[in-house]
Amino acid sequence: MFQSFTATARPEQGPPRLARLRRAMADAGLQGWLVPRADAHQGEYVADCDNRLAWLTGFTGSAGLCVVLGDVAGLFVDGRYRVQARAQTDPDHFTPVDFPRIRPGEWLARHLPEGGVVGFDPWLFTPEQIEELTAALPEGIRLQPGPNLIDSIWPDRPAPPKGAIRPWADDLAGATHAEKRARLAEALRAAGARAAVITLCDSLAWLLNIRGSDIPRNPVPQGFAILHEDGRVALFTDPAKLDEDARAHLGNEVTLAAPENFGAALEALKGPVRLDPSSVPVWVAARLDAAGVAHVRGEDPCVMPKAQKTQAEIEATRAAHLRDGAAVCEFLAWFDKQSPGTLTEIDVVTRLEACRAATGQLLDISFDTIAGSGPNGALPHYRVSEASNRTLQAGDLLVLDSGGQYLDGTTDITRTLPVGTPGEDERAAFTRVLQGMIAISRLRFPRGLAGRDLDALARYPLWLADMDYGHGTGHGVGVYACVHEGPQRLSRLSEVPLCPGMILSNEPGYYREGAFGIRIENLIVVREAAPVSGGDAATQLDFETLTFAPIDRRLILAGMLSTAERDWLDRYHAACRDKIGPLLSAPARLWMDHATQPL
Repeated sequence: MFQSFTATARPEQGPPRLARLRRAMADAGLQGWLVPRADAHQGEYVADCDNRLAWLTGFTGSAGLCVVLGDVAGLFVDGRYRVQARAQTDPDHFTPVDFPRIRPGEWLARHLPEGGVVGFDPWLFTPEQIEELTAALPEGIRLQPGPNLIDSIWPDRPAPPKGAIRPWADDLAGATHAEKRARLAEALRAAGARAAVITLCDSLAWLLNIRGSDIPRNPVPQGFAILHEDGRVALFTDPAKLDEDARAHLGNEVTLAAPENFGAALEALKGPVRLDPSSVPVWVAARLDAAGVAHVRGEDPCVMPKAQKTQAEIEATRAAHLRDGAAVCEFLAWFDKQSPGTLTEIDVVTRLEACRAATGQLLDISFDTIAGSGPNGALPHYRVSEASNRTLQAGDLLVLDSGGQYLDGTTDITRTLPVGTPGEDERAAFTRVLQGMIAISRLRFPRGLAGRDLDALARYPLWLADMDYGHGTGHGVGVYACVHEGPQRLSRLSEVPLCPGMILSNEPGYYREGAFGIRIENLIVVREAAPVSGGDAATQLDFETLTFAPIDRRLILAGMLSTAERDWLDRYHAACRDKIGPLLSAPARLWMDHATQPL
């Protein structure tokens, strides 16, 4: 069902909470305090007890930073969240800042007098983040780590989560955790490291073939780990989370201790210890430094192996996507029978989640469903609430972005649907977004290219009309794990080469503030490209589409499409009929046959 975050500040609560924080700053001798949207594990999604940014400001987006000074509080958000930030916060007390055009360091340099001290929680920032901030500050301003001031003024802060940890089947993973640990340990030894610290929750889940329930919608456990050069792992998490089956699954080479023992274990290590400066907390590096333990920088050893799915994981996620596609099509068939003015956004969310639940295999949704109609659709990360719930009216577009968590896969699909008869302006914009999505779907590209090399192809049809969108074209996706998974992305910022087995979303969009939004999303997986006459297939990659559900033809201006684009869409719709049709009820199968007719 639709969610509301209970710890979030209403706009009128922001000013008194901000005043309490400023008093705490003064008591600590600080002129500033940094409030990130992050926890000690640096994941995108956080537990309620760690959502300090939402508690202070009211802003509930999944990325942001508030820099609180004595007379101004800058809220740094990117293009996905600017409208949302203005709507959710008190404009007299919180000032949205256009990030990344303006960086926190340069903003602080302008707003903080020389000699100012800005405090931060060393558990919530990485070395890379603090170094970037420090580099932008003049000599007279410094950053100072210390206890979290928000925690000291949050009287009803929720308790930390204690979700159960469960084994995840080796046949779904494609390798045992013993095999994974041995492979990563061998690479550590080859690099001259004696241990690696792992703090990303999805890295823990992947390495040990476990899943958890500490983070809403993301089946990963919170904890920390030390991977030793001989393949042993020390896991630091609440022991009460593991029952006998989970402990037996981990075996004797994985030791278990409470999180409060993590610091002492770090101090006892023999270096060099590998730390990922983009994900490990500053606190970890400081603890090693204090103990005189040498450490070196290097990527979390789980990140790239996790991103490149095994054949077993790919086969599992294909099955999950067919099951999920059938549930989405059951919803779409129902939706087409409804009349404008009879449904609210919450009705849409409730029905779609019921269709997924009817599969009998849904474990959770993979994120809170986005069902934005009319102007709400112009908010890329809109979340419906009782206060914002809107009735779908004739002429609206509905942006419906949703997904499911199944034991064999994680899904994420967006369809834009017309309510009644769509306007020509909306259809033209939709067709341009579709052309961008098709361009990525059809792409062949040389090995070694990164997401930044491909992102522009999805935007080109929009650029021709002086249009664009403020988010990346695609993010990585896990397999019964996080719906947003790094490091792979389709983004102008991503420098990670795309490799076979990486799952990504393909989701260009267009958003007209106050009017409508459009997004079309399928999941795709990188694979070896088939040979072509006279070519060298060993150097080429392409994408396999994982998501199958019709794209609404009523929103397409067919005359704008090239022959190749029309052919791709007709082939895609034929595949929807063939793959999903047999899984549907009789009424939905009739709907499918109509919805997938050639253009």
